[in-house]
Amino acid sequence: MSNTSELACTYAALILHDDGIEITASFLLSFSTCFTNVNVESYWPSLFAKLCQKKNIDDLIMDVGASGDAAAPEEVKEESEDDMVFGLFD
Repeated sequence: MSNTSELACTYAALILHDDGIEITASFLLSFSTCFTNVNVESYWPSLFAKLCQKKNIDDLIMDVGASGDAAAPEEVKEESEDDMVFGLFD
């Protein structure tokens, strides 16, 4: 049930944002229950509304799939032949 509630709130938040409507807990709850026929657990709309007030939704959409390391990738060090030489007793 929890995953369904999260998904309903996610879609509701995206649709409200796309239409330029303020994302509030009451809008999320009413939109989720009216259009998706999902009984949303009561805490999800307020959590999503707080998240949407603190974060830029456009940035969240554009950063999907990007990891924290994507902004600063490390250089890959090539191994030299010296690194691959093994002695008999190494």
